[in-house]
Amino acid sequence: MAGTMQNIEGKHALVTGGGSGIGAAIAQALSREGATVSLVGRSIGKLEHAQQELSLSGGVASADVSNPEQVAAALSSLREAHGAFGIVVNNAGAAESAPFQSMSFELWQSMLAVNLTGTFLVTQATLEDVKNTSGGRIVNIASTASLKGYAYVSAYCAAKHGVLGLTRALALELARKDVTVNAVCPGYTQTDLLDRSVSKITGTTGLSESEARERLSAGNPQGRFVTAEEVADTVTWLCGEAARSVTGQAIAVAGGEVM
Repeated sequence: MAGTMQNIEGKHALVTGGGSGIGAAIAQALSREGATVSLVGRSIGKLEHAQQELSLSGGVASADVSNPEQVAAALSSLREAHGAFGIVVNNAGAAESAPFQSMSFELWQSMLAVNLTGTFLVTQATLEDVKNTSGGRIVNIASTASLKGYAYVSAYCAAKHGVLGLTRALALELARKDVTVNAVCPGYTQTDLLDRSVSKITGTTGLSESEARERLSAGNPQGRFVTAEEVADTVTWLCGEAARSVTGQAIAVAGGEVM
């Protein structure tokens, strides 16, 4: 989206879960627009590989985003090295499936922790930075699961619905602070996470890999999977000057699955 009205160059952007997939694509897109991009995630090896492969100018820090102490330590080190955060992209997340009736309390808690509590902790820890940045931006990767239900992933859906509620409430709190808060809601996206879902389906149903992929892509009216780069382009636009009047929105990148 280079050439559009952007106000990204020189800003310090944080991307959680940035070691691969959608997070890495977002980091690359923001870096192309001139942002200093730092990554946070659980695997320092993945983060360092992404940083080197994408030639990112920011830092990397390992943290479980659902752990307040780890979040505080990671963000403090990145802030000290590269300055205050002007853009925050909450991408870290996880999806586990189970029938609701047999779902364990531990699975329920883990889905809320990484998907919802992680978004809360990272946003709260960076909010003063973003408020003090001209054109501060917060973008939450919320999934179409924030807009509709999916069988057997009720905990994930509940957490992502919570992320969308948080997005809308915080957008109103910050509307007069020159900060926008939005949610990007991808449908099934071609990433390693999708590959793991396909493997799980083939292992439990006996379907072939192609049949499993066809089943997952059938919900997209375009009959295909979203690409990580398409999600990243949407995030980049939201972080730019052209989207200054867009806040509190849930933007589905899903081929028409949700309208």
